[in-house]
Amino acid sequence: MKVSVYDQQGKEIGQTLLPKEIFDVKVNPDLLHQVVVSQMANRRQVLAHTKDRGEVSGGGRKPWRQKGTGRARHGSIRSPLWRHGGVTFGPTKARVFKKKINKKMKRKALLMVLSAKAKEKTLIVLDNLKIEKPKTKLVVGILKKLPCQQQSCLIALPGMDKNMISASRNIARVETRQAKDLNALDLLNFKYLVMPKSAIKIIKETFSK
Repeated sequence: MKVSVYDQQGKEIGQTLLPKEIFDVKVNPDLLHQVVVSQMANRRQVLAHTKDRGEVSGGGRKPWRQKGTGRARHGSIRSPLWRHGGVTFGPTKARVFKKKINKKMKRKALLMVLSAKAKEKTLIVLDNLKIEKPKTKLVVGILKKLPCQQQSCLIALPGMDKNMISASRNIARVETRQAKDLNALDLLNFKYLVMPKSAIKIIKETFSK
């Protein structure tokens, strides 16, 4: 499959041939769904946490003696029956949402999304992607001239580029990833994938068999 190659001014300067084993993979919706659900679950943070009677402070002494007072027996003022006591059956951080997924399945799902991006023409390949200073204005100027036109896009970098990462950090709906760290969930969260030609080689070396 051939795709157009653009320069940083948004002009089409030629075409490049995409590796068939990476960008021409048949989509399996069931497999893709399974991988995306597992990745979302693995990123989920357990925030809600309530303390039970063993975690709240106080209550080390029996409130009153067991018999002879005429009152109900109690062993701790931090019982769930008491004010400021523990919570019964509340949400805790002991919950685990992680789901195991095989490496081959994750790799296959990534190739499916890359293939879909290429077929839907939401893959934008540049001859080069470099900025001299970490200025957000420079990245915005480049994206404005490309077919994505400031829509949500993921920028895949061939390596660590601090200028590019810093400059794109404050742009809404734009994120950067190194090509070797791409995954199906991140690609699906953005409409366009923007990357220089050199990133294609990194993807092939990392994810091809």
